[in-house]
Amino acid sequence: MRKILIFGNSASGKSTLAKQLAKSEKLAHLDLDLLAWQATNPPTRTPLCECSQAIGHFMQQHTSWVIEGCYTDLLTIAELQSSEVIFMNLPTNECISNAKNRPWEPHKYDSKSAQDANLAMLIAWISQYEQRNDTFSKAAHLNFYQYYAGEKKMLTRNSNASTDSMAKSKSKPK
Repeated sequence: MRKILIFGNSASGKSTLAKQLAKSEKLAHLDLDLLAWQATNPPTRTPLCECSQAIGHFMQQHTSWVIEGCYTDLLTIAELQSSEVIFMNLPTNECISNAKNRPWEPHKYDSKSAQDANLAMLIAWISQYEQRNDTFSKAAHLNFYQYYAGEKKMLTRNSNASTDSMAKSKSKPK
């Protein structure tokens, strides 16, 4: 039974890979974006205790799952129950390209135009990935990956992220 955590920069392909794995392996899927933010203007983070309860409930309800997001503080909640991690460590320019070509995400935005109105902010956010020093940063993701005790895989291109390669190629920690 697989319990996978997928993380990386915004628009690195986390959701796409998680959806592929959920479908091909019949895993429950949790997108942390749906828990992490309150519907306020401007958006504010949901308190960590509320997120922790929701993640705990999700894990109790499912024997096999994939959880994805850029929130190291939330991934840590599921870390001990997970069996593996996948770090989507793509170059920033590829993440920006992915963001520009992203199809409408109706579970996050009321319309494609509302999503596109957020694009400039998203590109700025993606661009700061390597400079930030927060729970969403490359430094936090590298640290989480480095100290993870289970199976782990780091992908540096979306072309490496096929579900076939995920099923056949798992790296053990060193």
